[in-house]
Amino acid sequence: MPFHTRLLGKDRLELYAFIHSLNTNFGTTIFEPVAAALATPRFKKVETQIKAGKFISSESQLEIQRIMDGLTTASIYPDKIKETEVLRKLAQKGRMIEVKPTRVDIFLESNDGELFLFDIKTAKPNAGSFKEFKRTLLEWVSVTLAENPSKKVNTIIAIPYNPYEPEAYNRWTMRGMLDLERELKVADEFWDFLGGEGTYQNLLDCFEMVGIEMREEIDNYFKKFKEKTIGVSLPRTIRKSGLVRGPQWF
Repeated sequence: MPFHTRLLGKDRLELYAFIHSLNTNFGTTIFEPVAAALATPRFKKVETQIKAGKFISSESQLEIQRIMDGLTTASIYPDKIKETEVLRKLAQKGRMIEVKPTRVDIFLESNDGELFLFDIKTAKPNAGSFKEFKRTLLEWVSVTLAENPSKKVNTIIAIPYNPYEPEAYNRWTMRGMLDLERELKVADEFWDFLGGEGTYQNLLDCFEMVGIEMREEIDNYFKKFKEKTIGVSLPRTIRKSGLVRGPQWF
């Protein structure tokens, strides 16, 4: 990233790359196992990174495309209950097709047999991504019902924290594609569902306690990202151009 390196400095860019990598890996290395641990005492079955199913009916595929076309053109509005019941009726109609749907991040089965399939996403997904998310949720419903049409199944996008706090999470980008009441859980909605009321705040407190305990180790790690010099002289070509006035130091 030559432009970024020259603008920000190599050390700052390396620090950015480290933080970006941490954010990217939080989902699989921290959020998923923590979610599974919290849910285990409250649910009959808890699994991570599993296949929702293997087969989908040709009639279900046609219906999913019809739903997606309607949502994209805003000729229909998302309605999870209605969509699920239509797909339930078509779950075993037509030709059964072998598929490889997106893996389920967190799979839960309650004591009364109700299923909850979660797709954990980053805190600020692109607006265009929700079309893909919606299709995944519909496909999970279809492949699950293809195996057991009588199952009560919920497919949900989970966003682990609200980057806009203390303001409410900005949901407008999803409206018109997701059923916000039934297909989305953000921050405390997600964690409190897994572990009970107050879980989200308790989890934040745990992270803070670990951060305090490891403060010295964390500080030592970040020392290597500090600039080795106090100031960096501007390149000679820029100094001579007259584009920069005043002190010629960053």
